[in-house]
Amino acid sequence: MTCRHGRCACAPPLSDAVRISLEHYFQALDGHEPSDLYRLVLAEVERPLLEAVLIQCRGNQCRAASYLGISRGTLRKKLLDHGLN
Repeated sequence: MTCRHGRCACAPPLSDAVRISLEHYFQALDGHEPSDLYRLVLAEVERPLLEAVLIQCRGNQCRAASYLGISRGTLRKKLLDHGLN
């Protein structure tokens, strides 16, 4: 497995999963216009991202913050915001 810049050659781009999910979302709207979509997408993605990274890092917040490219303080604030202690 070749990894460069945080991407592994064998893993599909995350953007593919996001794009497919958004296509399903728009289909489910059945012609209705969404509102505040940017905020909604960020809110829907952030919590599972934090959960997955913490699992991958076995709860080590310093390591998780490094994976995410944010400070540990920022990670702790985001965890509190999402009720993940």
